[in-house]
Amino acid sequence: MNAAPYVIEPLVLPATADSPDAREFREFGELSDALVLETWGNADRLLPLEARLQYWRDNPYAQVRLFFVRVDGRMAGRSWMRFGILENVRTALLHVIVLRNFRGRGIGRALLAHAEQVAASRGCTTLQTFTEHPADFDAEGPGLLRPATGTGGVPAEADGVRFALRANYRLEQVERFSALPLPPSADTLDALEAEALQKAGERYELLHWRDRCPEDLAEQLAVLMSRMSTDTPVGALSYDAESWDVARVRHVEKRWKQAGLDSLVACARHRGTGELAAYSVLQVAEGKPWLANQDDTLVASHHRGHRLGMLVKLLNIRRLLAGYPDVERIVTFNAVENDHMLSINVALGFKPAGYDGEWQKTL
Repeated sequence: MNAAPYVIEPLVLPATADSPDAREFREFGELSDALVLETWGNADRLLPLEARLQYWRDNPYAQVRLFFVRVDGRMAGRSWMRFGILENVRTALLHVIVLRNFRGRGIGRALLAHAEQVAASRGCTTLQTFTEHPADFDAEGPGLLRPATGTGGVPAEADGVRFALRANYRLEQVERFSALPLPPSADTLDALEAEALQKAGERYELLHWRDRCPEDLAEQLAVLMSRMSTDTPVGALSYDAESWDVARVRHVEKRWKQAGLDSLVACARHRGTGELAAYSVLQVAEGKPWLANQDDTLVASHHRGHRLGMLVKLLNIRRLLAGYPDVERIVTFNAVENDHMLSINVALGFKPAGYDGEWQKTL
């Protein structure tokens, strides 16, 4: 790549978001906010400062590196990279984005070349990234670039798409970003719940908690969380199976809390064996009281076909409505080829809000 000679500076994370050495971190946060607002026109996909501080710190399972470029003293573009410690040690997830007014000057090319060099120096052989696309195009119409899965597509002429193609990345999967306005129809929830309970019968019971899994269930929850890396569609993307234990569950629960999240967890347990068969996580951030994020939902493969995914999602939605009256909508992501989980969300009333292209490059 023929990149302009921009100075690429690392972001050093402060001790706290309001500590004396946090000025650059806060400026980087303002840049991040501006980039999200340019793309989406709203704050739904913004991370509050405390959440950024937690998710950008190194931990026993991943390392994050962040960089920026200034133009005339102002931060104009940024990059970040995430590296796995236990799994995906040869894979780097990276993202490069530049403010619109500063595009076309080689800043993005410089940041990407630098990010790829950092990844290569760590021995990474697979690079992954993503592009973001609001739902202002016909997802089934012409002018789309299709992924390796053959399902879904992103606008072929979008800036990010053309940038990724020029850098020799391949579109491997498309994810749908969906939103559910609240409150949903009570009649709809009741009807969906009645149908799901009839399908599940008396074989399963529903459990729930907030923030911290009960001790007697933590080991089983770790098994389900590990299956998120093996039992969900990933298209042609390269991912290792993740190994979860109770310590890893407690680690992620602690990070959620430190990031200012309230986490509602619902599970289905098989009565005959006592085995956890499904779980779902719904989260509300202190800094975003209007929004809930539907995070992981998984039904173990040998328990599928009993509408457990619907039941755990319904339970969490009812808990959300009862305990968080300020929440205006729920957002979530699904691979577009994940027909089963998408059908649940569509039945609940989720509508497309955008699409993310998932890209990969082999060094």
